[in-house]
Amino acid sequence: MSQAERTGFIAGLLAVGCWAGFILVSRVGGLSALLPYDTIALRFLVGGALLLPFAKGRLWLDWRGVVLALVGGIGYSLFVYQGFRFTSAVHASLMLPGLIPFAAALFSVLLLREKLSNARLAGLFCIAVGAALMLVMSHSPTSFHGDLLLIGSVLAWALYTVLIRFWQVPPLTGAVTTGVGSAILFLPVYFLWLPNNLAQAPWNDIVLQGFYQGVIATVVAMLLYLRAVSTMGPSAMGALMALVPVVSGLAASVLLREPLSGWELSALAITSMGALLASGLVTQWKNAKSAIAE
Repeated sequence: MSQAERTGFIAGLLAVGCWAGFILVSRVGGLSALLPYDTIALRFLVGGALLLPFAKGRLWLDWRGVVLALVGGIGYSLFVYQGFRFTSAVHASLMLPGLIPFAAALFSVLLLREKLSNARLAGLFCIAVGAALMLVMSHSPTSFHGDLLLIGSVLAWALYTVLIRFWQVPPLTGAVTTGVGSAILFLPVYFLWLPNNLAQAPWNDIVLQGFYQGVIATVVAMLLYLRAVSTMGPSAMGALMALVPVVSGLAASVLLREPLSGWELSALAITSMGALLASGLVTQWKNAKSAIAE
């Protein structure tokens, strides 16, 4: 493994840690005095400010930019932070990183007419089985409601991902347009009309959510992800992302004291295996092996 590949692998592992941490921190925010609108405002206020210096020539102000901000920024955030108020981090560990490849493949087939290999189809089937098991394990109507909200966030993010690809949006342009555009669209509405609880929330909750959602989730994770993809390739990075459900699920059980049943652990494992197959890395490896044999 070359130095560049090692650097990309480390960046990929750190990105996995960032996404696993996002699930834990977001659940902590869902249990705090902060309203989902407060968390969204903190995310866009901090993240938008950090991305603003890169806006020149990259901030799309046309209708496509508005769609990206509404779908991948505001729409995703409204679903995901509301969902974290009702369901556990263990369930979110499957619903978010597990179902996103499934939904992205669905939109790719419908909108981009992409054809899926047998390995990817098998992976998507495993993801569906894992999600079904987790939904069955929703022991209360409240938890089930939260899971459905997270599925809404998955659909929003998957559609956003496909639109980024369909419109061939450069990575930094997409990040700036989504982060800064969402701040422009959401923050005035938040401060003028939406309910908020910032004045009543403890300062440590505000600092934690503002720093993690605005800095780590919006900027650092994106840069690590782009670094890993540029050196390892998207399939290898997709395979690393298959670690997120299990890592975040086990971390939620240990750090947040959330119960993790055998069925839920099985669902996380099945989903991770499905995400690995859906990444396309297995197909890529088989093709490379066949090419060498020839």
